[in-house]
Amino acid sequence: MVTMDPVSNALSTLVNCEMRRHREAVIWPASKLIAMILRVMQKQGYVGEFEYIDDGRWGKIKVQLLGRINRAGAIKPRQPITYDELRQMPYWLREYLPSRDIGILVLSTPKGVISHREALDMRIGGILLAYVY
Repeated sequence: MVTMDPVSNALSTLVNCEMRRHREAVIWPASKLIAMILRVMQKQGYVGEFEYIDDGRWGKIKVQLLGRINRAGAIKPRQPITYDELRQMPYWLREYLPSRDIGILVLSTPKGVISHREALDMRIGGILLAYVY
């Protein structure tokens, strides 16, 4: 099986397991980017603890679900966004999030993978990776 977008597969796995009310999800193949996105989601309270499992191939990530994810997905194509665009409530927030204070956009910035709220506090832009609410 060929995986075209591991980030999109990981987020859809989380949403599908949440809809089925599972307590945990297993994401494979694992990658550092997926782990960093999960860390941002963990800081915002969308997922619980997660751990990397080395199976000798690609690796897997076991994630504890808290029942707080309604929808999550990868943003394709990945779009660059500046601080000014992020500050002025642009198209991106209205397109991917249901309301002003609900959900997060996940950005890849020079300071690492962070949420859009942290990017506003740090006054930096980046590349849009995913959305979660």
